[in-house]
Amino acid sequence: MKRLCLLGIAAGIAIAAMPTASQAQSYDPARFEIALKSAARSDRDFKSFYAARNHRPLWFGGRESASAADALLKLIESADLDGLDPGRYKPAAVRDAIERYGEASPKSLAKSEVLLSRILVAYARDLHRQRGIGTVYLDKELVPTPPTARSILGAAAAAPSLRNHIAAMKWMNPLYANLREGLAASHGDAPKAGRFWVPDGPSLKTGMSGERVWILRQRLGLLGGGTYDRSLFAEVRDFQAARGLPADGVAGSLTIAALNENPRDRERLIRVNLERARALPADPGRRYILVDAASARLWLYENGKVADTMKVVVGKPAEPTPMLAGLMHYALVNPYWNIPPDLARNRVAPEVLSKGVGYLKKMRYELLSDWSENPEVIDPKTIDWAAVAAGRKEVRIRQLPGKGNAMGKMKFMLPNDLGIYLHDTPDRELFAKADRHFSSGCVRLEDAPRLAKWLFGAPLVTRSGAPEQRVDLPEPVPVYITYLTTAPAGTGLVFRSDPYGRDRGATASRDRPSSYLARNR
Repeated sequence: MKRLCLLGIAAGIAIAAMPTASQAQSYDPARFEIALKSAARSDRDFKSFYAARNHRPLWFGGRESASAADALLKLIESADLDGLDPGRYKPAAVRDAIERYGEASPKSLAKSEVLLSRILVAYARDLHRQRGIGTVYLDKELVPTPPTARSILGAAAAAPSLRNHIAAMKWMNPLYANLREGLAASHGDAPKAGRFWVPDGPSLKTGMSGERVWILRQRLGLLGGGTYDRSLFAEVRDFQAARGLPADGVAGSLTIAALNENPRDRERLIRVNLERARALPADPGRRYILVDAASARLWLYENGKVADTMKVVVGKPAEPTPMLAGLMHYALVNPYWNIPPDLARNRVAPEVLSKGVGYLKKMRYELLSDWSENPEVIDPKTIDWAAVAAGRKEVRIRQLPGKGNAMGKMKFMLPNDLGIYLHDTPDRELFAKADRHFSSGCVRLEDAPRLAKWLFGAPLVTRSGAPEQRVDLPEPVPVYITYLTTAPAGTGLVFRSDPYGRDRGATASRDRPSSYLARNR
């Protein structure tokens, strides 16, 4: 009945969108402002937010009041999933405020209102405090920074559904909430996983029986019986769907391996990837590119939805593609390939020593005087190639545009000192491989013309065959290169290999960051 009092009842049946007459006194702006000044004290963000709303409450008086507050309570009670201390966010006080909505005095209601807003701000800001995972930010506007109290509350007030806004953690990157949900689900799976280990053997399927089937039934929480029946088929299929595996209801080697994973190891991996999601901005942009180096795949996002996706080839384990965020500004058509100094030393110089300078002409390589924008072409016979191979001398080598050029027909530039960009490639056979970690760090595109069409709104056409033709984008497009060894997939999470070894020994920090709430009591 307390919740019904909160929501209000019109004519004894319909739930009103606004408070009842008896509650209206509780929302008197003058009384609310007086209580707010006391509750918020010197915090100008809260005062200005409520003043702009004519001191209308955010958390009670509307149709979703109770459920929005409940959604916040659920998040803070499980803040340990975020590596935070739930006690910091006063779950008992929030629970009490929710339960007493319908019978509290105007002063108590105002305090409850401010309490919930303060808790939301504290929790949202603490979630934005990164642990440092090595992401390189090329442009400062892409760095995820803790939002202000005013922006957090303003976004909550503007949301079509406050409950959905809270439940989906809209102040974080969209990947974060899905990963967190998977971490929460893994807790419930731990007891069963620890008690029952399914032995290796042939695939298990409908109609089979025996000890391994019995263990499988116990592992999935089915009591009694030793037959692979319809109920076990359904449980296996649901487990597969939740783990991003082919949901065929057959317990093959991949499914058995997933069932036998140590739950603590799985949770640790999810936490590591939560930190990677935390390193992405909450608002990645209206249009942006996301590259996942772990799965070697690229996604194009527009207005919060996937517009397209394609395979990519990324750095080999010895030369991994870094995690970075930067703005793509332009494309180059008919690009040169400027060979990195280490490749010139380790690959080109030994070939020249073995085959002579004719090797350079065959590969369409030319030597340049320096790394300036207008270098001179120099005679390769004047170079001490033994010194280059030994690392005593550095040379600049570039490959001319055209057939066989490692950059293909175009490359897409986000200026950086790491030499990382997205580009076309003549090596098409690599995209047929399941493991596509072969490059020297850059991102090779399965379909560069398709990306160009998405970026520019039309095919990228140039007027001549001249090298390095620059085509500027109408506006910069953010590019985020991350590394997700655990990622949302369907209704669950998919676990991938760790080609760069970044997960080994990595753990999500359990240190408690300095709390906004503690600093603003």
